[in-house]
Amino acid sequence: MQHRHPKRVEDYTTANLILIFVNILWIFGVIWANFGIVAVILTGWFLNHMITRLEQYRASREIKWTSDA
Repeated sequence: MQHRHPKRVEDYTTANLILIFVNILWIFGVIWANFGIVAVILTGWFLNHMITRLEQYRASREIKWTSDA
């Protein structure tokens, strides 16, 4: 068995962020067509709120982990 070091992997962060943007855009379009602009605004606010909570949760977990060391 040959031991080979893994090759360097390309960074696909930009491509993934563009794909997320395109998907959010068409999903907001469908929500707007079915329920109106208020539903889009509320959905955007809810997504923003949940992302902020996730960020706070991850930051709190990082602080606890580093304080244990």
